[in-house]
Amino acid sequence: MERPFLQSALRELQIFLRAPRFWATFGAVVLIFWVTGPYGTAERLATAPRLGFWLVQHAIAWGIAIVAIVLVNTLLLSRVPSLLGRMAIGTLVAGAPVGLATEAISLVTFGGTPTLSTIAQSIASGLLLSALFCGLTFMTMSSKQAAVLSPAPPSRPETADERAEVQLMRRLKPENRGPILHMTVADHYTEVTTSRGRELVLLRFSDALEELGATAGLQVHRSHFVADINVDRLTRAEGRLAVRLKDGREIPVSRSRTEAVRSRWG
Repeated sequence: MERPFLQSALRELQIFLRAPRFWATFGAVVLIFWVTGPYGTAERLATAPRLGFWLVQHAIAWGIAIVAIVLVNTLLLSRVPSLLGRMAIGTLVAGAPVGLATEAISLVTFGGTPTLSTIAQSIASGLLLSALFCGLTFMTMSSKQAAVLSPAPPSRPETADERAEVQLMRRLKPENRGPILHMTVADHYTEVTTSRGRELVLLRFSDALEELGATAGLQVHRSHFVADINVDRLTRAEGRLAVRLKDGREIPVSRSRTEAVRSRWG
């Protein structure tokens, strides 16, 4: 797999893992299975072991399903326009692994010998469970998750110069989409400032730079990119070169980029 594909899939997984709604839904489902004790677990397992059994079952099953859905979504993003359609395909892909994993956990817990019939039943159950996870995930996704999984299409045909930068534009809320003025690192995020606002994007700075396309400007520091249209003048701060932006902020220039900055804006 290509590196951009893996990076995109990992970003989507991070969004799921950081979503409170997703974890609340997962916890509610585990709680229901623990309390009701379906499939004979209420009679065969005590209270604490039953909680552990369903926690492990759901953690592994949901993990497989979500990874499959995210990978399929990333792979088919340009081929299947419907988010729900891509998630449905991911559900089909996840069915067999989910069924086999849950069957293995049951065998380890309760014993027994697998047969072709029980394996087939497990795969069928896995498809049903994956469909359940898909539906619950789709219904409980926040708007941020939905926006990342299904980026908005461009409002008009892209020109050759715009094609590369549209990808970064799509990561921003519609109300913040405008000419990029400045980007900087903010922990695991990149803070993007445009002519219409400022927004944190879950994206490595190096990847954000690759998605700038035809935006005219320079990376002036390992943590800063400045667009030409946002430069007021060059200054010196504590004996070092800095770029003063039109909003008054001063951005430090690293020594290795001093000559390039002076050549462009000096």
